[in-house]
Amino acid sequence: QTSLSKNKAKPVKPPGRFERLLQPCVAELVGTTFFVFIGCVSVIENVETTGRLQPALVHGFAVAVMVACMAEISGSHFNPPFTLAIFLCGGLQLGMVAPYLISQLIGGVLGAAMSKAMTSKMKYTNATGAAFTILTSDEQLAGALFAEVAMTALVTLVVLLGAVNNKSKSPLVPFMVGCSVIINILAGGDVSGTCLNPARAFGPAVMTNYWTYHWVYWVGPFVGSLVAAALVRLLLGDNKTRIIMK
Repeated sequence: QTSLSKNKAKPVKPPGRFERLLQPCVAELVGTTFFVFIGCVSVIENVETTGRLQPALVHGFAVAVMVACMAEISGSHFNPPFTLAIFLCGGLQLGMVAPYLISQLIGGVLGAAMSKAMTSKMKYTNATGAAFTILTSDEQLAGALFAEVAMTALVTLVVLLGAVNNKSKSPLVPFMVGCSVIINILAGGDVSGTCLNPARAFGPAVMTNYWTYHWVYWVGPFVGSLVAAALVRLLLGDNKTRIIMK
């Protein structure tokens, strides 16, 4: 036998403990950190003449870039509701859910801290560190909560159908998720601020100690992710994913 044939016959070494357990958590932490960092800076440094366009494009492109880079390492969740929905649709082991959530929340705080280190004190204070401050009264509450539910359901549905469901998987999923974030911010930014991600809300809230209506940015996205997971599990998923009418 030639050396070439021997190399071909050599079995592929399975991923070690580091690649299976630790590396995905590191990817979630790093990806969430840079997403929140760039997102916060886009809000803090936002020029009034650009309106919602600047943060919309920055958040969307940041998601697309990080998803494309980290997808083969961790699946590129960077968002606790995404992790929950992906687990419910069979795309993640139960034992990785808590480590992913912890990594994402730590990443949110680190990203917010990086944005504080980069921007001027005056701009940081004026923007409340890019915390979500648009919701200021009970009159806005119902609309903002519904917005977070509906818009998170939309982007989570794109994630599940584009990256988890075998029948509809697409190599364009980074572009699709990024575009979903952009259109959501453009459409609903003035209603709820379009958080859609508790890690993105948590980091700036910790750094500025701003907790007004903060619960909305947890309840809304998690409920929205459950709606999306239910749609895939019950109606839109393939035979492997769908649990009824097979």
